[in-house]
Amino acid sequence: MQDVLEVPNEVAAELAGIGDGVLGALRDRLGCRINLRGNQLTLDGDDLKVSEARAVVEELVDLVESGQEVGAGTIDTILNAIDQAEDVRDIFEDVVWSHRGKRITPKTVTQKRYVDAIRNGTITFGIGPAGTGKTYLAIALAVAALSERQVGRLILTRPAVEAGERLGFLPGDVLAKVDPYMRPLFDALYDTMDPERLNTYMERGTIEVAPLAFMRGRTLNDSFIILDEAQNTSPEQMQMFLTRLGFGSKVVVTGDITQIDLPREQASGLIQVQDILDTIDGISFVHFGHEDVVRHKLVQRIVEAYKRHSEETGTQRRR
Repeated sequence: MQDVLEVPNEVAAELAGIGDGVLGALRDRLGCRINLRGNQLTLDGDDLKVSEARAVVEELVDLVESGQEVGAGTIDTILNAIDQAEDVRDIFEDVVWSHRGKRITPKTVTQKRYVDAIRNGTITFGIGPAGTGKTYLAIALAVAALSERQVGRLILTRPAVEAGERLGFLPGDVLAKVDPYMRPLFDALYDTMDPERLNTYMERGTIEVAPLAFMRGRTLNDSFIILDEAQNTSPEQMQMFLTRLGFGSKVVVTGDITQIDLPREQASGLIQVQDILDTIDGISFVHFGHEDVVRHKLVQRIVEAYKRHSEETGTQRRR
């Protein structure tokens, strides 16, 4: 079967863009021959494949015409949305936060569900591989909540797993010593607000970035609290952190259970907590997969290859 589509010039330009490889992604994901000449798109292959390709192209046209940016990963999102009978525009048009003209929006169906879970729930767990936007989206939502005065404080924390002996050999005070562990959180913050404002917030204590050990003994009211790299918490640390929750607060916990840095005999709090809290109202678990990776396409392939290897060799962590 062959189908020829006339697409608007701006859509043809997006499809032909070399950097994002949208046209290549179409061919890879849809399993049919796709050629673009001018603004004519020719689809050639099995009837089912061509029909599916046409549906995806029509969604792409709608997205581009509504001002959305599209990339290679957009194809997967559209396919997933079609499979799950969701409107893809609901995903891409949900602006989480906007800074200096850059709009932060979900890029996949799972990211959209994650964003909705954080907005509507009290405690949300985002579990999945690197590059799926778990931490970045959580920080964007936290900055938005702070800006809209839904919360009075923003607290970001993560365990400094290797801190033990190494911290003592690093120069500076305690905060300077843990800075390498906190740096990815700072990077995300600087990407979502102006440095001057961020520095002012940090000086006032409105935004706090600190290692998990600093959370002990505190009750955090009116706060948006993010625990990153939670796979490296012990069950005791996870319980300690979750019980810091105060009135008017929201908690997001992110982690990747395939990248645990704890000793082999040490249980991971992020693995255990899924069995303990899975049925409690107000707590959501959102699981990301390799298809949600929105970094370079090689990252997605690396994640999937490691997943296959751990399954085939039986080396995945279970505790």
